[in-house]
Order: sequence, then structure tokens, then C-alpha cells
Amino acid sequence: RDDAEQYLSDRQQRGFNPILVSLIEHRFSTNPPANAYGRQPFSESGNFATPNDAYFVDAKWVLETAASKGILVLLVPAYLGAGGGGEGWYAEMARSGAQSLKSYGAYLGNRYKDLSNIVWVLGGDYDAPDKTLIRAMVEGLTAANPLALKTVHSSRDTVTSDYWAGDRWLDLDTAYTYDDVYAAVAAETGHTDPRPVLLIESLYEGEHGTGEQLTRKSAYSAILAGAAGQVFGNSPIWHFDAPGIQRSWISWQAALASGGSRSMQYVPRLFESLDWWRLRADSGEILDRRVDGNRTAVAGRAVDGSFAVVYLSTANRVTLELSKLNGARVSARWFDPTSGEFSDPEDFPTTGPQRFAPPGPLNRNGFTDWLLVLSARG
Repeated sequence: RDDAEQYLSDRQQRGFNPILVSLIEHRFSTNPPANAYGRQPFSESGNFATPNDAYFVDAKWVLETAASKGILVLLVPAYLGAGGGGEGWYAEMARSGAQSLKSYGAYLGNRYKDLSNIVWVLGGDYDAPDKTLIRAMVEGLTAANPLALKTVHSSRDTVTSDYWAGDRWLDLDTAYTYDDVYAAVAAETGHTDPRPVLLIESLYEGEHGTGEQLTRKSAYSAILAGAAGQVFGNSPIWHFDAPGIQRSWISWQAALASGGSRSMQYVPRLFESLDWWRLRADSGEILDRRVDGNRTAVAGRAVDGSFAVVYLSTANRVTLELSKLNGARVSARWFDPTSGEFSDPEDFPTTGPQRFAPPGPLNRNGFTDWLLVLSARG
């Protein structure tokens, strides 16, 4: 509990408002599937019909502590595991069967229905071939708590709204990719049956050579493409003291102050100054790549043309078509994603294309990424 308190307090102080949590861990904990106090999630190993009350009481303390700090919990009731393999619970779920999973869902729904800070995340790195297993768990959760919000963590690069087309219990859509985050989110937000979209996973800081700048690119690309939010990942934070996918060279406590974690503090600082929920992926109206071939920038434009935001991963000049904004003039400000600082505004007419250059080749912390905020007026 001391560790959980330290982690949650740090995330709260840095402005994180959701966390993604595996309720029962199959591999990536110190002594899986037991918790830190040695309590097992099931009285009979791997049998979803035999939940151990003591384990889930411990878990509720963590959920309640998160709630007291204003933190939403994206809670995975049973992570399936990449490819349905040993990282997750898919094999045990298949053995337990749909009726046991419905009972398990009802158990969780009843135990945690008094908590309003939970969104249930079904799946987990895998598109279940047998959807009846997931639907059974959903049925149990919904019967116990009809107001519970639910979403899915699909396989990487799956279009979630296509794979689960017709399943009306899916309240939130998700995107998951290690490649082009902007394109992946835009594919979901542009779907014929749209729901709010969450970037639930992209490359984690500290894994696969990923540094803080790439985590920023993922975060800003998601929101500019129309996402309702995004999840930042870091190794070793996600697995704490247990071994992860790749070796970690620092403790999870030290990683709480990583460059990526600090950068995420400034994401809400920018977007909470805007009507960010109006943003949609720019399809060439503002950022016309035919003009200067800039492949290092992505843009989002408000649906009413009141503002636009451009993220540049390298400090190149960029040409923007200001006439696509809804006003006679445009106020332009640069935003440093490593310090949260805005430049002084500059004023331009919305009469056509305008070329912009960042304040310098490097931002405050020595990286090449910048954002440009264009606000229409008059």
C-alpha cells in the first residue's frame, strides 16, 4: 500500500487523470498472480468461478485511493495476453467457460459498483477469437452495474470499432499502434459509427529505443487526430519491481520523474486552454504537404474553424493555409512541449498561405519538437 500511495500521489501531482491497471496479473508482477501480500485472486488456481474476497478487498483499497486523488482507473478485469499466450489469462478463460466468466463479471460489478472512477477495459493485447467469453463477462458486469462504462484493448493495429462492430456495450473506442498514431486515431474518429476514442497504447518510454520526444509525438498526434485522451507508458513504471519485456536500468521510483512523465504535465496545460474536443484530424485544409513536403508535422483543426494546432517533430519551417480558419485575423503562438511555455503571440491576416518557423532549432530541454497554436478572431 505504501508503494501504491507513492505511485498514485506522484501521478496526481503531475496531472495524470487516468491510470491503466491490470486487476489480476498473470506474468508481470513480483509473484504472479498473487498480490504483494501473497493473496491469490482465485481460491482454485485459474478458475474464474472462485474469486478470493481478500484479494479483491485489497484491490478496492487501491481503487478508492485513486478515486480520492481524482484519478480514473481503466481497469482490466482479465488481461488476455499478446497472442493469447502466457502473458495473459486467455487460456484459463477458455477453460473456465462463458458461464464462469459471467459469474466473475457479476462478482466484480457488485463488489465495485459504488466506485464511479472505473472504466472496464475488456480484452488486452489480443482480439479474442471466441467473443462469447468477453461478452459473457460484459453481461455479468452490466447486470450488476448497468451504468458501468466499458471499452476494449484490442490487438495492435486492429480497428476496434470494426472488430466489435454491432456490440452496443462498447462505450469508448480505442486505438493501439506502434506506428503512425495520427493515422490510427483518425481511422477510429472517422468511423461511420463513432464513439469517443482513447489512444490506449503506443510505444512506451524506455522500451524499443523510445525516448521522451516520441512519447510526446504520440500524445499530441492522438489529440490532434480527435482522440478524447491518451495513455502514456513507461518501463519500468508499468511493471514496478517485476521483470518487464526489456531490461530496465533504473527503479520505477526513479522513473516517476522521467522526461516523458514531466512532458505529460504540459499536455493538459496546452489543451485545457482550448476547446480541444472540437479538434479533428486535418486532411490537408491547414497543412498542405504539397507546398513544402513537410512530413514531420501533423495538424488538428477545430470543426468550426475557430483554431488549429500543429505539432512539428523537427524544427522545420511549415506552410499553413490560414484562409481555412474562420476569422479575419489569426493569432499565432509557439508552445514548448518540454517546458509548457508559450511565445508571445503574432498577428496575421487569414488571406492565404503563411510560412512559419519555430523560435529556434531546439526547445528548452534540447529537443526538436514544437507546437504552433493558431486562434482565429475578428
